Amino acid sequence: MHSGASSQEPQYHVLPRSIGRIASVTGSKAILLLDAISENDPRSRADRPEMGTLLAIDTGTATVLATVSALSVPLPAHGSEQEIRIAELGLVGELSRSADGKPSSFHRGTTTYPTLGDRARFATRHELQLTYAGNETETVRIGSIRQEASIPATVRVDELLGKHFAVLGTTGTGKSCSTALILRAILERNPNAHIVLLDPHNEYATAFGERAEVISPRTLQLPLWLLNFEEAVEVLVGNAEHKAEIEILQDLIPLAKARYGAGRLASDQPKVRRYDTSKFTVDTPVPYRISDLTNLIDERMGKLESRKDLTPYRQLKTRIETLVQDGRYGFMFGSVTVYDSMSQVLSRIFRVPVDGKPITILELTGLPPEVVNVVVSVLCRMAFDFALWGEGKIPVTVVCEEAHRYVPLNPGMGFEPCKRAIAKIAKEGRKYGASLCIVTQRPAEIDPTILSQCNTVFALRMSNDRDQAIVSSAVSDTGSGLIEFLPALGAREAIAFGDGVPIPVRIKFDELPPNALPRSTTAQFSAKWQESHGDEGFLEAVIERWRAAGVSGQIDSSTQAQQLADAVRMSAAQSAPLNRASAAGPAGPPAERAAAETAAREPAAEAYSVNRMAIEREVGEFFLNRRASELVSSDPPQEERRAVTASHPREPSRQAAAALVRPSDGPTLLAPLARSEPPPARSASEPPARSASEPGEPVRPPSAPNAPGAPSASSPASVRMALRERLLRPHGPR
Repeated sequence: MHSGASSQEPQYHVLPRSIGRIASVTGSKAILLLDAISENDPRSRADRPEMGTLLAIDTGTATVLATVSALSVPLPAHGSEQEIRIAELGLVGELSRSADGKPSSFHRGTTTYPTLGDRARFATRHELQLTYAGNETETVRIGSIRQEASIPATVRVDELLGKHFAVLGTTGTGKSCSTALILRAILERNPNAHIVLLDPHNEYATAFGERAEVISPRTLQLPLWLLNFEEAVEVLVGNAEHKAEIEILQDLIPLAKARYGAGRLASDQPKVRRYDTSKFTVDTPVPYRISDLTNLIDERMGKLESRKDLTPYRQLKTRIETLVQDGRYGFMFGSVTVYDSMSQVLSRIFRVPVDGKPITILELTGLPPEVVNVVVSVLCRMAFDFALWGEGKIPVTVVCEEAHRYVPLNPGMGFEPCKRAIAKIAKEGRKYGASLCIVTQRPAEIDPTILSQCNTVFALRMSNDRDQAIVSSAVSDTGSGLIEFLPALGAREAIAFGDGVPIPVRIKFDELPPNALPRSTTAQFSAKWQESHGDEGFLEAVIERWRAAGVSGQIDSSTQAQQLADAVRMSAAQSAPLNRASAAGPAGPPAERAAAETAAREPAAEAYSVNRMAIEREVGEFFLNRRASELVSSDPPQEERRAVTASHPREPSRQAAAALVRPSDGPTLLAPLARSEPPPARSASEPPARSASEPGEPVRPPSAPNAPGAPSASSPASVRMALRERLLRPHGPR
């Protein structure tokens, strides 16, 4: 090397000495005849190229870059004879030169081929920088290159996400850490990203901290009506051979949707009323009630004459009732009331708006195993449809961890709609802004159609021949030599190739900070087995977490009421005066009552059209017809239950709905949520309450023994008031 170069300027003109000459050129490959060297020369070892080394070949107009893909000695020497050593090169790109002869930019592909006799040399650091670093505004750093640790390994974000990518490697090689590192690097540069990560092992939440919206089975809300027909059949029937039950659902689901839409006032459901409810299909994502579906089944059963025809109806109804009562399916059936929450679901999953959390982590552990594929199918299908109907304005990336579970090679395994949903993103998502990341430890067991669409691959250590063959078939000829490194890659090392990286390269990933590591560390058996855990408290904690997994999805009433209030877009400015007015009531002091009435008449700062009667009707319907038995602690006599049901029909009139919001109905049921004071004791001059036979008044349950004159804490009226108070109470920003 020339020693007279200034250290203040790029070393583009300081060229290493050549190490050989070109002896053959065929397409994208070349043969380099290495110079004869003396074993006693101290420079001989430094001039020996290694596998994967980037070499430069100077031509007339550009500098051609090539990687070493193979090294060999065709004829070993004997005695003092000089050996012939050759290196097989893969031509990967070229560096164009500016007018003053300096290398300016890197381009993939070769337009100027080297000629026989051209000399080859090691690429300089400046040339490596131009090749691997690229444009800083379009790339993010994920590590360093193996050839020169000071040169960063970068990925082109648009090419990486726009054309999909895959992270492959044997278990324990660092797939989770590599995936987290890549996503963290992207989020650092793009704080308003929209990424959905399917986490089957609940390991990624710690890697993103406050930037992640973590959705666990306890907080997941995915109503049944968001499922298409095939997904609903998988949940409600479960066996594709039950043709009769499938045909029943195909007939009744559109009727249930139409019944729900027709039963709502225009002000209640404006989004649904825009469409002709008679044209709803089994796949139209509009709300419908499970109770309407079961009622339609009962109506059909009542019209049948033969008992043999009743069997599929009874089996279907029994299956539906079993699922509704199963706490594990609470995320699908456990909502307080049915309402159009599609925008709320999309907002939370796809982060619109981002609100400082650009990634959603959906933890799948704890969901019933038989519906995990259904949940993944729904999310992937919605991701594509969201990007499609959003006209690409909000690109979405879906990260599918353990992808071989959802798109297996075996056609008899997996869930077919889930396969189609993921394949649709892989094949067509690029045009609409839906991208896919595949993470798997068994690339040989994944559908090759999916993997072939991933134009960028990060291959970590692999020892299985079938897995290596899959990766070899995906890499281009210029990088095929690097595949030989797969069984020998070290920790945090990978072979990266495809459109997301400049050229095929062996990289070493950066190390994640300790507080950002996924919960996927291999257990330290030797260290853990040095201590004994004999504390009964440890076992109690294990059992509690174990059993809690069986009641996933059961969200408390306050959370559901909050979600309902968010769905109808009730503002704090509008709900606060209403809450104060209802809390004071006509029995309060005249000054407070006048102030409350004045505040109720004031215009809200953020006015939304909210029909409170619709909310009361939905809440009353739910508690009186579906879950009253679970909420009432002491079962009232059968005559009183009939009287309560008779006085509150399924679709209460406006007069009955108005009666539900009277302050005299008493305190709320949910003590932690209720803030209204108990009503004052009724004086002797007040008229007694009407009986159940008198029209226009709902029947009141027996008063609690410890509160004479007040409704029972478990009465349906108090339940309705509790949720009404919760809905009308102002809440801060989420």
